[in-house]
Amino acid sequence: MTITPTASPIADAPAAHTAWRTSRLGAVTSATGNLALVETRWLQPGPGAGPVTEESAAAEFDRAVAAAPATVTVTRLSRSNLDTGEPEHGLRFWDSESAAIRAFDTVTAFDYDPDWVIEATFTPVAGDRTIPFEHIRDNGGSRELVVPGDITFTRDGVDYSLGAFDDDGTLLLVFGDATNRLTGETSTYSSGRFLRVERADGAGFGDAGPVTLDFNRAFVPPCGFSVQYNCPMPPAQNRFAGPVEAGEREVVFAGGFDIYSL
Repeated sequence: MTITPTASPIADAPAAHTAWRTSRLGAVTSATGNLALVETRWLQPGPGAGPVTEESAAAEFDRAVAAAPATVTVTRLSRSNLDTGEPEHGLRFWDSESAAIRAFDTVTAFDYDPDWVIEATFTPVAGDRTIPFEHIRDNGGSRELVVPGDITFTRDGVDYSLGAFDDDGTLLLVFGDATNRLTGETSTYSSGRFLRVERADGAGFGDAGPVTLDFNRAFVPPCGFSVQYNCPMPPAQNRFAGPVEAGEREVVFAGGFDIYSL
């Protein structure tokens, strides 16, 4: 029997990273990708009407779907009111032929660097601990997001303890670093970047164990593609003093297009 050698994970890593980059570019330009979001509409009660309910939001959604052009997809979303904590209902409109998709060129990125694949330790905390995350469109307000544990590691003699929040069952790390403040070929999106936290042993996040932080897969948050998003910003503990020269850098459009001019 002939056994075909299997490439090592280290040898496979650059190819896997290239595949991830290709997947990312396809995702942001898809019919409901980041570049397609053209409107976020928070529903308000009409004159003399009561608060927006689940039922009235569903009815408004049905009307919006019926009236939408062929290129537009309508979805629902909800959030808690920043002041009262009461539920708010909204609609999002995604246009597969949006101006941003038509003008999109690429997302620049650093070259793959294995030195930025960091093995860390996840330690869960008891209960639903939250950390306040300021959001880019909340005028300085913050929203409490559940952070189910601490992610710790040591790099270059510095001990880090990061907080990733629960994003529909996965952990999302929002971090900032010195490249956010730069210009030129080492600059990154000014408000910070996102990174999915992977469990190195395949287990869930209810137990302590190893996690992998592959900063080569750090990505520009949705608000870098459309002003219709309200992205969380890095809390103080998630800010690196030095540069993280790995992962995506910035969104590039052709012809001088600017998402803020829409």
